[in-house]
Amino acid sequence: MGNKINDPIVRLMGLRYKSHPWHGLEVGEDAPEIVTAFIEMVPTDTVKYELDKVSGYIRIDRPQKYSTVVPALYGFIPQSFCGDLVADFCMEKSCREDIKGDGDPLDVCVLTERTISHGDIIASVKPIGGFRMLDGNEADDKIIAVLRNDATYRGYNDVSELPHAVVDRLKHYFLTYKDMPVSENDPEQRKRVDIVATYGREEAYEVITRSLEDYKNHFESLEEILRHV
Repeated sequence: MGNKINDPIVRLMGLRYKSHPWHGLEVGEDAPEIVTAFIEMVPTDTVKYELDKVSGYIRIDRPQKYSTVVPALYGFIPQSFCGDLVADFCMEKSCREDIKGDGDPLDVCVLTERTISHGDIIASVKPIGGFRMLDGNEADDKIIAVLRNDATYRGYNDVSELPHAVVDRLKHYFLTYKDMPVSENDPEQRKRVDIVATYGREEAYEVITRSLEDYKNHFESLEEILRHV
């Protein structure tokens, strides 16, 4: 199958070249309790940025049409993939059928007391829960985490401990950031994005673990990674 992604030669490349945020960064030895997050966006951004999967650079996706801004640091967990195992868990918990993974790294939003001025950075974070979100028929989970050692948020260990207003802001953002209003006058128009549940730390651990396994199953070798980027 060729060189595995954890081959020492692949690791040594990181000494000379900038690591690809999705494939080259380590999730961390303490995952899923503590994981690395790659931050794409911060709350002051009025433009939606996202990772260009081919180059590893951050690119402009689109300006935000309305005043909605992400209420937390937002990014993804490296070497994760929302595939069959994540989709199976979503179907099991939501009692829905025909769900598939969205084929992207697992999204994470990170709460912190401090203002972080820009993205394209990495952070050590503690997952405390998440949203079971469906984008059409695709599982698009959003893990909720707190910045490790944050003065205010480090004491939270489960999403149920957060103030309701914090969770509501996050939920409102993810339900509106794609700008898909539903018209009451058009019965054929259906809302595409839906949050079917808010779950706690243990389920977040399960989603993360499955996404890491999905990644290993999907990208079995360095050659496989290069074919997809």
